[in-house]
Amino acid sequence: MAANQTVPRNDSDSAWVRLGRVILSLAIATAVLLALRWGVAFTKDKKAPEQLLLRLYETLGLTGAAEGLQSNGLDPLLAKLILALVAVALGVAGIWALYWVANDLIGRINNFTLREKIRPIVFVGPALLLLTMYLVYPALNTMYLSVTEDIIGKLPDTVPEEFLGAENMAQLLAEDAKRVTFDNYLIRLPSFEIAKVTINDESTALIVVRGDNVTAYGLQNYVFAFTSPDMHIAFRNNILWLVFGTSFSVGLGLLIATLVDRIKRESLAKSFIFLPLAISFVGASVIWKFVYAWQPAGRPQIGVLNAVVTALGFEPIPWLITSPLNTFALILIMIWLQTGFAMVILSAALKGVPRELLEAARIDGANEIQIFFKVIIPSIRGAIITVATTIFISILKVFDIVFVMTSGKFETEVIANRMFVEMFNFRNFGRASALAVILLVVVIPIMVVNIRNLRKQGINQ
Repeated sequence: MAANQTVPRNDSDSAWVRLGRVILSLAIATAVLLALRWGVAFTKDKKAPEQLLLRLYETLGLTGAAEGLQSNGLDPLLAKLILALVAVALGVAGIWALYWVANDLIGRINNFTLREKIRPIVFVGPALLLLTMYLVYPALNTMYLSVTEDIIGKLPDTVPEEFLGAENMAQLLAEDAKRVTFDNYLIRLPSFEIAKVTINDESTALIVVRGDNVTAYGLQNYVFAFTSPDMHIAFRNNILWLVFGTSFSVGLGLLIATLVDRIKRESLAKSFIFLPLAISFVGASVIWKFVYAWQPAGRPQIGVLNAVVTALGFEPIPWLITSPLNTFALILIMIWLQTGFAMVILSAALKGVPRELLEAARIDGANEIQIFFKVIIPSIRGAIITVATTIFISILKVFDIVFVMTSGKFETEVIANRMFVEMFNFRNFGRASALAVILLVVVIPIMVVNIRNLRKQGINQ
């Protein structure tokens, strides 16, 4: 046989080989899915770790250990560790195996165009599905809940004549409340009714009756948000938080970044300013609660500030119950936390300002103050906007500090804390959802500003 002669390929054998590999990949995928299903059931069962160890001991012939485990039970901490290990092992290995199988199957598609269209869908699709489940759907559901209200227990004593033929609605209208006035029917069927009503002589709503389920649809939750005196206090405080918290955090961060940029121990100085950022909002609130602690005059003051005040001969000040001083006291905690973040980002931006530009300004006769305001700040304007918008959004949804320090009492209420109170204290999900939507609407333009600013800097183009 000639040296350059090739052996003819057996197409039938190669087809069987490809089919076998496809079957193997599908079998691996099936096994992984079954393992993941078992893992989910395992993590849900509190007794599963103990049963797993018992089977392991029996398999290894450790009769004494099995009997001791049966008599004494499994340590709760060890059980949690086993659950965590199983979840991590199956989760990481299982997801990796599924992606490997998917990539192998896609690679066997002969059509290149079709293969490259399917590949991103397979790899990005699960992430998009999770984003839809945990971000998009909750946002849409929150918007839906914000225009609904459970009106059971809020309807008048007297049943209007128009309702006498509607069994479900008549029964509900007989509840003990006097907030709803019937206007007219829009749809009236035996098992489905829509009626137009006026709630509390202020807002118009639609009552939808489906069997025993009665829901009011309207803007009554938003009316509450913008007319309630408690909400006026929350909006006022949020504005104070946004104005003073954002401006002082960014301003102090820029000032400190500028000052430490010219000292020898720059890293050490930055470390002390940055340290509070490593503390959680709850931890910082507990720390500052001791700082603001107050006792009546004549008693020992354990609060740092009141200890200083009384040492100077003044009366102790109840920082957390005196309005509006208490709001500014809480804002100070946020400034303490966020200044380090602003300092680090703006310090990096300052180091990016060309030295030639600064030297040219000095040669032209500009002093340091003029250089700072007319050269440095315009040069780092993008970084300032990014830091300011990030801190703005963080302050807008502030909850932890207010909840830990005052629980919103003494006129320190903010929107996020009020949303928590409406949902978990009053069980009014419609009002809480309306407040969440208001926060979302306020955040959107700030995000637009941030994105445009990043694009101007050449990021995310």
